[in-house]
Amino acid sequence: MRSPWLDIPLADYEGHMSLPTIGQADMLAAVFAEQLVTWAPGSAAVIGCAGGNGFDRIQADVTRRVVGIDINPHYVQELAYRYAATLPGLELYVRDIQEPLQQIEPVDLIYAALVLEYVEPLPVLRNIKAICRPNGVLVTVLQLPSLRGAVVSESPFTRLQTLAPTLHLVSPDVLTHSAAEFGFVLQTSRQIALPSGREFVLQVFQLNASKVAPALLCPVNC
Repeated sequence: MRSPWLDIPLADYEGHMSLPTIGQADMLAAVFAEQLVTWAPGSAAVIGCAGGNGFDRIQADVTRRVVGIDINPHYVQELAYRYAATLPGLELYVRDIQEPLQQIEPVDLIYAALVLEYVEPLPVLRNIKAICRPNGVLVTVLQLPSLRGAVVSESPFTRLQTLAPTLHLVSPDVLTHSAAEFGFVLQTSRQIALPSGREFVLQVFQLNASKVAPALLCPVNC
């Protein structure tokens, strides 16, 4: 089945997410920046990277290798145009994350924000594990159910409404249980509320190194 994301122009997606009435672009970039500071990973991957929201927060002298993965080749092309010169360790891949992520070296931190709602979480978690280093970190952001409007917020960028039939909210408890099946242990969780009334859950998991290899990563304050 063709992904509806292939038919959403990047300008529409970024315009929608950046609207003051939506406010999700700033929130997602801030969460990414926060986790980069907390963990100071030498390498990081962003699943569903789009045009690189939050990539301007990356310190290239700390996170020397940055992997972007997206199903839309136009998004990846634009991200390369924007950041190839400032992020020398940038690697970009056009991939469907529901398929095995072959030929991608594992990273220390993986950021998957508002992605699991559009896929089957179990095969995606299996594929994510394959590119996560032992003791590596998986950071997820999930959208919570809302009584305020449609599951995809209404905006002038009406083409985003075509995503609604494929968006299926994932319970944080279900994700915690599913992630544990692949060795990802929940470390922290918190709820994020936006002025729009939308609510989200940030969850941080760490891959249980005792099942795979000696520890390779820990927070900067450990």
